[in-house]
Amino acid sequence: MFSFIGDLIYRFPSGARQIAQGNLRHVLGQETDKATIDKTARQLFRNSLKNYYELFHQQTLSREEMRASLTVKGLEHIEEALAQGKGLVLATAHFGSPDGLIYLASFFSYGLTAPAEHLRPERLFRYLLRLRKRGGVTLLPADGPLLALFRALKRNEIVVVAADRDTTESGIMVDFFGAPARLPDGHVQLAMRTGAKLALAFGRREPDNTYTIEIHPPLDLEDTGDFDRDVRANMEKVVADLERVIREHPEQWLILYPLWRSRGV
Repeated sequence: MFSFIGDLIYRFPSGARQIAQGNLRHVLGQETDKATIDKTARQLFRNSLKNYYELFHQQTLSREEMRASLTVKGLEHIEEALAQGKGLVLATAHFGSPDGLIYLASFFSYGLTAPAEHLRPERLFRYLLRLRKRGGVTLLPADGPLLALFRALKRNEIVVVAADRDTTESGIMVDFFGAPARLPDGHVQLAMRTGAKLALAFGRREPDNTYTIEIHPPLDLEDTGDFDRDVRANMEKVVADLERVIREHPEQWLILYPLWRSRGV
């Protein structure tokens, strides 16, 4: 039903549809034909609507039903990172089923904290915070003080940060799919300043609407003593991993924000 609703929304001319198509043209290549862009963007809308449904529907599922829909790959990377006692920064994207990562807190008893875009109206944002809290996740407004992220790492917990959208406009310009885009670098700085491991993780939606969570091995962060230089070098490593995953499943990259809107590309 929600796939059908996604199709209906996609049929109406809107800024969201144009943004999705524009972003996908960067991912798939400027030479990609319109039919392919259109097909991929349509599936993106379907996946987005499924996520909205599941956000609320999951509250009605039993623990056993939720666990049966989940496959986790790379859990050993979390264990290895936490073994050093400095916590773990997981960089992710608006990809697949972002809520799938919440299962890490629900089923594996990891403390998990994440900054989140401060949505409006405030009442809706507070409601979403309560939903996430039930799953064992602490969400913090991204436009507020983030000292709690440092405290979570000090407790040897996991901090999850979206690496594909700079909601606070405090990131840096990087080459992303062959064109300059401003992306957040807070996850890189957080790991460098605290000594925590930094890895990427994605919650991919499967054709049967189950989830596969993939935790990648921690990145080998550069530390030459030149902080700004190292941040940029480590950002390039994050971006390379982001690009690879998004290219494999472009219809699951659910960001509806014009990353390249002010660059003239």
